[in-house]
Amino acid sequence: MADISTKPAVVAAEGVKVHFGAVKALDGVDLAITPGECVGLVGHNGAGKSTIVNVINGGLSAHEGEVHYNGGGHSGHGIAIARANGVRCVFQELSLSPNLTVVENTRIMHSELKGWNWRRRALAIIRAKLDEVFAGHHIDCKSAVGELSIAERQMVEIAITFATVTEAPRLVILDEPTSSLDAGLAAQLMDYVRKYVSTGGSVLLISHILGEILSTSDRIVVMKDGKVVTSRPAREFNTKSLVEAMGSVVREQSRPAKVASNTDVALVLDAPPRKNHGLPFKAYKGEVIGLAGLGGHGQTEMLLDLYRSLSSDWFPGRDKSVAFVAGDRSLNGTFPLWSILRNLSVASLGALSSATLVKSGAESTLGADWKKKIEIRTPDMDNGILSLSGGNQQKVLFARALATKASILLMDDPMRGVDIGTKQEVYSILRTEAAAGRTFIWYSTEMDEIRLCDRVYVFRDGAIVAELRGNNISEENVLAASFTGEAA
Repeated sequence: MADISTKPAVVAAEGVKVHFGAVKALDGVDLAITPGECVGLVGHNGAGKSTIVNVINGGLSAHEGEVHYNGGGHSGHGIAIARANGVRCVFQELSLSPNLTVVENTRIMHSELKGWNWRRRALAIIRAKLDEVFAGHHIDCKSAVGELSIAERQMVEIAITFATVTEAPRLVILDEPTSSLDAGLAAQLMDYVRKYVSTGGSVLLISHILGEILSTSDRIVVMKDGKVVTSRPAREFNTKSLVEAMGSVVREQSRPAKVASNTDVALVLDAPPRKNHGLPFKAYKGEVIGLAGLGGHGQTEMLLDLYRSLSSDWFPGRDKSVAFVAGDRSLNGTFPLWSILRNLSVASLGALSSATLVKSGAESTLGADWKKKIEIRTPDMDNGILSLSGGNQQKVLFARALATKASILLMDDPMRGVDIGTKQEVYSILRTEAAAGRTFIWYSTEMDEIRLCDRVYVFRDGAIVAELRGNNISEENVLAASFTGEAA
């Protein structure tokens, strides 16, 4: 990469402060990004990453400090000003309109597409960019976004953001861009980011997948409690030192010892092969079972089918044997008009009620316990759920499921957008609960999480094509089964 130290910054935030009541979201942040570099931005949920992004892209006004664009030649505030200076964003909470087609969403993001043939131009542009970033994607750009999977929606938003109609973007902010993508798609995106940066573009990459940060970034900026605490070249970090810079202690994740045979353990689930081929599905009491394979090959559908089969009684006062942690929190996870506490307690109302009335004291105690246990970053559990960062919203959904008495927990990529410190705490809770007899069935797009499971079922074309156990649970074996249908 060329020397960037003398180049004028694409964007520079100087002494930026933002507060929400008594909470200091940003406390004097300095952050400059120059042409031809990828800056990795890391920190725990609530560290201020999303806030500084919203200041840079013009969506939020700084209470103190300034933001300058293109070497100080342009200052000011607002989304229009930021976009005019080449700043574009892919947010963790996707912003596409589900009732419109991919082509129509492209037009919304690129107002330059106009005239009698704009649809044809938009179709050509978005198809070309999807092919360039995600070769072999198979997305129909004439279909409505609402008909796409969450991974496909994320791919579309990324492609729209990088697309060029009249002028190429100068700075692309990627906020957890691979949270819904499998390993193959994530690798394609990181390859494209490196290519884009090599041509002089700039990227601000926010990700809790530290391997992506370390392999793709030129410089890494660490935030904590609304401040920048470290800014150094990426080559000076490894996973351990980066986690320590964020303020967490690295814990070695070893595969838990498990009984060699399931013959003396209760069978809690037994399902026949899906689509009349492949392997059957079995789950035993106290197991953590991983669902792996390329995204969109039936893992989420398996979880939904299991949930429907185990919860046919929808009477809210009855304790259910199963709880579900949704992967798409904005679509089917959170209740956006409710408080944090109500979002957490809604699955436990039967246990919290007497004579059909919710006992507010018991509900508050439940919320306080889980706020502390899983470290939900909020001064007040009565605040709206949307006041939380995306990762903290995901913590609430996880706590909602764990707070129930369900013996089987189905998890659809529940750690999307959650920082590594919280992940480690959740992993510890999960193992403790499994040791107490709970069964977890866990779809994850992160291989580090799949390795923590006792057994792993690999999916391909909607069916289970391999079962991996113990030391055979590896990325190589998962990929081999995903593409050939046989474990290595």
